[in-house]
Amino acid sequence: MQTLTTKFVVVAFLGAQFGVVLQATPPSEPKSGLVTLDAKPEPIAIDPARTAVIVVDMENDFAAKGGMFDRAGADISGAQKAIAPTARVLTAARQADLKIIYLKMGYRADLSDLGAPDSVNRTRHLKFGVGQKILAPDGRESRILIRDTWDTDIVTELKPQASDIVLYKTRFSGFYQTDLDATLKKLGIKYLIVTGVTTSICVESTVRDAMFRDYLCVLLKDCMSEPIGSRFAEN
Repeated sequence: MQTLTTKFVVVAFLGAQFGVVLQATPPSEPKSGLVTLDAKPEPIAIDPARTAVIVVDMENDFAAKGGMFDRAGADISGAQKAIAPTARVLTAARQADLKIIYLKMGYRADLSDLGAPDSVNRTRHLKFGVGQKILAPDGRESRILIRDTWDTDIVTELKPQASDIVLYKTRFSGFYQTDLDATLKKLGIKYLIVTGVTTSICVESTVRDAMFRDYLCVLLKDCMSEPIGSRFAEN
């Protein structure tokens, strides 16, 4: 088990990597165990001992050539640019013994968890070809957004390790009908360092649901991407 000092180091690494200025708790207050991130829109104090890194949907269908987004003509360059900085964060997090949780969008082979025939989730995903058989770039037979196929594998550069937790989800939010909340509570987690795609859909949905459950989230800008809503002007 890594020391709390090492955990301070990893949080400092996150700040240095992504332009977040950190102010560690003064030595005169060692019992608080908190570090303060000079985040936007305001600083946030987090306890590294109660922090987990969340990786949202960094799977082949969303971030790799030949995946669902790429086949649909979506620009995946932003997601691919987020891979290298995310890999550095995960390396540092593992060195500091921070828990890493991967969320993966993926459906059963019979699409029984896609939703009712008239559900928005089902109709929208069918337009993207969910369940369609393809030949993956590595030569394997695969199916779009189906569990345990190349399509839903995490991209190679971010491959989960044995100590990591991997959870499938069937809706945009990582909390919807999954074990994420129970897992976080069992681990005593309060603070979430969030990475992944896409910013305005699955990342935002997960972060909003996390807030409703009283988790505090920090999003790493360089570790996420918005391939769909980026063409719309901000209001």
